[in-house]
Amino acid sequence: MRRALSLLSCVLLAACATPPAAPPPAALFQDRLFGPPSERVGADEVFALSDAMRDFIAAEIAGQAHRKNAQAALIEALYTKGRLKLEYDASVTRNAAEAFDARAGNCLSLVIMTAAFAKALGLPVRYHSAYLEEVWTRSGNLMLRSGHINVTLGHRFVDLRTSPMLAPTTIDFVPADELRGLPTREIAEETVVAMYMNNRAAEALAQHRIDDAYAWARAAIRHDPALPMAYNTLGVVYLRHGDLPLAAQAFGHALEREPRNTRALFNLAETLDRQGRRAEAGELRRRLAQLEPEPPFHDFDLGLAAMRRGDFETARALFAREVARAAYNAEFHYWLALAHFRLGEVEAARKHLGLAAEFGTTLADRERYSAKLSWLRAHGGR
Repeated sequence: MRRALSLLSCVLLAACATPPAAPPPAALFQDRLFGPPSERVGADEVFALSDAMRDFIAAEIAGQAHRKNAQAALIEALYTKGRLKLEYDASVTRNAAEAFDARAGNCLSLVIMTAAFAKALGLPVRYHSAYLEEVWTRSGNLMLRSGHINVTLGHRFVDLRTSPMLAPTTIDFVPADELRGLPTREIAEETVVAMYMNNRAAEALAQHRIDDAYAWARAAIRHDPALPMAYNTLGVVYLRHGDLPLAAQAFGHALEREPRNTRALFNLAETLDRQGRRAEAGELRRRLAQLEPEPPFHDFDLGLAAMRRGDFETARALFAREVARAAYNAEFHYWLALAHFRLGEVEAARKHLGLAAEFGTTLADRERYSAKLSWLRAHGGR
């Protein structure tokens, strides 16, 4: 079975806040091994307003801010009126201007866009990560874990002077009932920017743009040296590049900051194996098995193998187990639907295809699953 390297995408899910980290050692970065990036890499454009965003403020927000308050005017303009018709799209992590232009983004991109508008209006901004159920996706042999982030908007002092009872408002991009009762923690804007950079590194890796991936991962670590997933991503860059000692060093730094990081443990074990350090790799895998008895995609891969040999009942049971663990994974629902269809269970197939279309994380995925659902309704009954 092809083994997947593991990355953490979208948001840091650490156990607790940590004190400021020391700068990473200079030897961790080896710029001489890589070419220049093909795109601009840095923090300057993350929250930068485009001309179109400034025009939107002038046309849709400024007048209402004087009549009501700036927070209410912003929320109404972005999310209440429905004029922007924002779409959730996890295919790429966009900065504020790109998300506004596309009218789409993942949770991090939409938070960044909202915060950029808020800061332009003088509103205080706070960021929180939420401990949601883990959602895993794969791109080639990269495994990606998505977390969640939201943004809380305060009020300008001028608005509070006239209406002192005004309260902060949290803007979220998942239903409130999914977040109710879940622990959250506040994170600094430096961490949000580093998350953005880490996402860009992971996306570059998925597209085999190794020089870009290195530049983004390096920038993420420099921006927030306490971010474990950025070291993990840098380690995957080095591993893809064939630099095993550097990969092991990067994964080690990730584990220093988060000892129970299963992705860094997995990747370090793979690296040690390739170095011929079997005993050390075996010890790490035993530790990993204790932390993660059932790795992500384990039953899914077994289900795919069952589909290939025509054992659709076994495949159905295995895909159902994955759906039970990750109810919002569109790919799991799609394959469960296919297993049901091969067994002649059309209604169940239609149900899970509908869920796949609902939970798809990209516009392309949702359109693809919706098209398959339309075909099934036309040819397999309603």
